[in-house]
Amino acid sequence: MIRVLLADDEELIRTALEALLGLEEDLEIAASCGDGAEAVRLAEEVRPDVCVFDLEMPGLDGVQAAERVLRSLRTKAIIVTRHARPGVLRRALEAGVAGFTPKSVSAAELARIIRRVAGGGRWVDPEIAASALAGERCPLTARERDVLRVGRSAPTVDAIAAELRLAPGTVRNYLSQAMGKLGVRTRHEASDLAWEQGWI
Repeated sequence: MIRVLLADDEELIRTALEALLGLEEDLEIAASCGDGAEAVRLAEEVRPDVCVFDLEMPGLDGVQAAERVLRSLRTKAIIVTRHARPGVLRRALEAGVAGFTPKSVSAAELARIIRRVAGGGRWVDPEIAASALAGERCPLTARERDVLRVGRSAPTVDAIAAELRLAPGTVRNYLSQAMGKLGVRTRHEASDLAWEQGWI
């Protein structure tokens, strides 16, 4: 039996997947939730064989949640997404994710992907792979990406600094460097562009 953790903030999709995947004889839904931080907590509690994470969730996104879970548990992770932006696949693979698929797949196809990943294989949607290969390489450092990621929701430089435990002046330096590399005038433009490219 393959024990699965589902995390998706769209309750209708999550409950439908729970029901449909639960019909598969070799799959068991060990837990499900609607946000990334809760997914990490539940994964540590139930220790699933495979985690299926929506890319866009409150708190931690699917890639961030997968990265934390894979760092501490012997499990596999699959990302499902409605919007496969260029660069997101690279981020996911760097985090150790073994499967990457659009939300448009059927429950039966997702079950096949779960089995493949549970057995030690990988699966990446061919169209997503092609767009990721054609996408631009990220020019930002890991710290610049962190600052822009937090800056998407933090209202001020001081708020970004507090969340990342950095000095406000250090945050301003990272933002300035990122804006220069991306050729934009504001931190909001930099965050939006980095998000659109899938770098954060």
